[in-house]
Amino acid sequence: MQIIDGKALAQSIREQIAEETARLKADRDITPGLAVILVGDDPASHAYVKMKAKACKEVGFYSIVHEMPETITQEKIEETIVMMNQNPNIDGILVQLPLPEQIDTTRILELIDPKKDVDGFHPYNFGRLMTGLDAFVPCTPLGVMKMLEAYGIDPKGKNACVVGASNIVGKPMAALLLNAFATVDICHIYTQNLAEHTQRADILVVGVGKAGLIGADMVKEGAVVIDIGINRLEDGRLVGDVDYEAVAPKCSYITPVPGGVGPMTIAMLLQNTLKAAKERA
Repeated sequence: MQIIDGKALAQSIREQIAEETARLKADRDITPGLAVILVGDDPASHAYVKMKAKACKEVGFYSIVHEMPETITQEKIEETIVMMNQNPNIDGILVQLPLPEQIDTTRILELIDPKKDVDGFHPYNFGRLMTGLDAFVPCTPLGVMKMLEAYGIDPKGKNACVVGASNIVGKPMAALLLNAFATVDICHIYTQNLAEHTQRADILVVGVGKAGLIGADMVKEGAVVIDIGINRLEDGRLVGDVDYEAVAPKCSYITPVPGGVGPMTIAMLLQNTLKAAKERA
């Protein structure tokens, strides 16, 4: 069993991005810019946005955070997005989810210029991803594919199972694996006998937010297990959706939580923003 070290891989990618950013500044006088909309006082969202801002600074990006109250109106957020769409110094626009109940999230995400949609949530980019065309890909699934590539794990011809069918993770993850010529199973809350699907998987990707959902009896011997879930237990520990201690001995490769997929998500956000800046150049 080999642990997939997402933290080390993400650091390596960030160093490469910093080098490319320095060249872009020197050659074209362009500094990649990322703008974030943060609504409300959710501590987890604030912590995550702070991590993104710190990462931007480390690689030499310009970044700005638009903090808005929980009571913000739809119109005010839309005005801010239109302003950022028109700002030539902003390459990437990110709306930290979830948004308050009074906000139509779909309308907000669709308003973002697809060329600045570094989260890959716009239907335009999702459609291009589904048809195998170049697009901005959601950061977490993209990070998973980078991990597989870095560790020499080729999905071609493999049975893959994705547990979780969200628009942000599960569906784009399945599309990327399908584009890489894996045979893909997608499971969700209504899937009957989940173990029947997971036991066939050469590559098992899990991201539903339920601690310990996947036990050793649900995993094929020698499988590659990618745990996207992150859950905080009552004792304060962070764990994934996979029972790591029980499952790890059966795997050829497995991601830990924390230190697995999480760091790759931010690295891919930086990569997408740099890509947008290069396209501007």
